[in-house]
Amino acid sequence: MVGFGWIMTIILGALAGWIAEKVMKFDTGLLMNVVLGIGGALIGNFLLSLLGLGFGGLIGQLVVAVAGACLLIYAYRMIKSR
Repeated sequence: MVGFGWIMTIILGALAGWIAEKVMKFDTGLLMNVVLGIGGALIGNFLLSLLGLGFGGLIGQLVVAVAGACLLIYAYRMIKSR
């Protein structure tokens, strides 16, 4: 989430984590939503940079963060099922 301040990063992370929680039907709390959203944004932006792509702006970063958070939830479920 390049270009956003700390407060906006936390708010956007919480929103992205909450959306991913609802999409993936994964019950977590507010703190975990923030962690999932910020972690998802980091992973999503990293993967997009490997492809030479990037989304700017608030909505673009929200989409990237939600997709990354969904990937994190999916990976967690795969690891836990073993």
